Amino acid sequence: MALNIKQFINFGGIARDLKSFNFSVYGQWFGFINILLCIALGIANLFHVSAVIIFGIISILQGLVILFIEIPFLLKICPLSDNFIEFIKRFATNGKRSLFYIAMAAIQFCSIPVMLTSLVVVGAGLTISSLSYGVAFFKHQQFQNSSIIKSPADDDFPHEAVVREML
Repeated sequence: MALNIKQFINFGGIARDLKSFNFSVYGQWFGFINILLCIALGIANLFHVSAVIIFGIISILQGLVILFIEIPFLLKICPLSDNFIEFIKRFATNGKRSLFYIAMAAIQFCSIPVMLTSLVVVGAGLTISSLSYGVAFFKHQQFQNSSIIKSPADDDFPHEAVVREML
């Protein structure tokens, strides 16, 4: 029996997240999108012949940092320095994540005077995440993880995947 990606997506959890109106979940969703935007557009901007290459490299690094912030499970399975893990753990609340994302967006918007490139999209995506976490902070909503991907503990998690998890 072949496995496909749809078996790992928790459609019920997505619907539940949308109905919750918890903006920290929306911020996390945009964070996942920002990981892809930062890495893809950072790589795309490495081919310019100007100082925008520096902002492309920064964008790739931002994508990797956001990856560890939004998926904290990776901190446990990847060999990382204690300083980096402590740095990532600082962003455990909505307010701190909002400030983090707005600082990252400001860095990318600083690339505009050098050259107007697709890094503006990265800055806009980071701003949307910052606004989502900011709304959650000001509405005093609890930080909540998204349930987009099924957990191996769920009853309907694919059996073959459980075996692979154990291996």
